Amino acid sequence: MNADPQQTLRSLLVSERSSFLEEKNRLIAQAQEHHLNYKVSVLLPECSSAPSHLDEVLKSFSTFYLIKNLPLYELLGKEFLEAAVYQGSVYGLSYRSRIDEENCIALTANGRLSLSLDKDSYELLGVEGKPLRCTHRTSNRFVVSVNLTDSSMAPGGRGYQRLLAGLTSCVQLRTDFLLSHHPGSGAALQSLLSRYDWSEHSPEVSSRSMTHLSCPTLLTSDLQTCDPHSFLEWLGAMDADVSCENLSSSFLSSLVCPEPMTAVSQLLSISISGLLLPQDIQRLIQELRCYLEQSRLASWVVLTVHGFIDSPVSWSDSEHHVLTGGENFYTLLLFHDHTYRLHMATRAPHTCPP
Repeated sequence: MNADPQQTLRSLLVSERSSFLEEKNRLIAQAQEHHLNYKVSVLLPECSSAPSHLDEVLKSFSTFYLIKNLPLYELLGKEFLEAAVYQGSVYGLSYRSRIDEENCIALTANGRLSLSLDKDSYELLGVEGKPLRCTHRTSNRFVVSVNLTDSSMAPGGRGYQRLLAGLTSCVQLRTDFLLSHHPGSGAALQSLLSRYDWSEHSPEVSSRSMTHLSCPTLLTSDLQTCDPHSFLEWLGAMDADVSCENLSSSFLSSLVCPEPMTAVSQLLSISISGLLLPQDIQRLIQELRCYLEQSRLASWVVLTVHGFIDSPVSWSDSEHHVLTGGENFYTLLLFHDHTYRLHMATRAPHTCPP
């Protein structure tokens, strides 16, 4: 049965152009609003191997923990709240939980605890929430969003006691949980880690070199001649190692490089995946700016940041789900003259990237 076009959720792509030299550019704030990042992909033209300084930045990304079978009420422990949550230093996400079928949990550095719950769990929890915003059918899922830094959620407070009672007595939610922290704040997690089975992980880095390709002509931040959707489609094909050297009339694949195009002798694709902190991504962006300043061949580089598809939140505290799509990423195109083009995508209804 086809969905009513009037009820189909929109896919939003917001594009803007600015310069790092502009005092009012919002890039740092925008990157901070994308809390839960799974993968970063970088594309470097006319490059065969990662420069040493860039490689060092990638290898210095913060480690993260995988805690097995963590009871959710542990995130409300007074010691954990004071040492980690109130300091704005932790990010967490339930691991391998499918947001369209299972209960999913997220904790962001602004102290927001977000729960995407099935109907039974929501009713047992007994805490106020709202139905998942899904217009194509009646939703059987609910969202609970709690600001743990609010005065009503202070240990002993009414809101705190109600949520704690719901998690300890009514619905005992447990999940494998990914947890990361700002550098230097790892000690705040030791008490929690000591009570459960856990392992520490470093983000995985991989690279792939491609030769003799066509790519869009990207000389300045003025992309009037290159449609953003076509550019992102080409970029996705490069990241997935899908050829765009096809005829538009091809039966097997009609993917082609958008025009105007130019030939490049080689492209280097680098990716890093894990639970990635916005602060580490910002350091990578700064290093890419330095690389552009020093490179004699490259006039641009591209960085794409992918959010977790099963994260309850996308941009800021905006609701995210994958019932009709899972767009949750941003792409940053940097140029040697310090200008940039930013494309931000989401499919959460009635929300827009910052």
